Amino acid sequence: MKKFTVDRIEGDRAVLECEDGSFVNMELSALPKNLREGDIIHFDANSCYLSEEETARRSQKLKNQLEKLFTDQT
Repeated sequence: MKKFTVDRIEGDRAVLECEDGSFVNMELSALPKNLREGDIIHFDANSCYLSEEETARRSQKLKNQLEKLFTDQT
């Protein structure tokens, strides 16, 4: 199973960041509906799905890091 992060959406395509840091472009029509930047997508043999739990965990981790960054500067 491969994991990708939605880096950005450009028109009818999504730019996905691979775990190794490389990028790939995919048609939005081939991806889960209601996709947003920052979402985590898993691909296996013949399907892909949005990992809402992992997306939420990643979002919370980034939020905590930003709060710590700004708190440490005061």
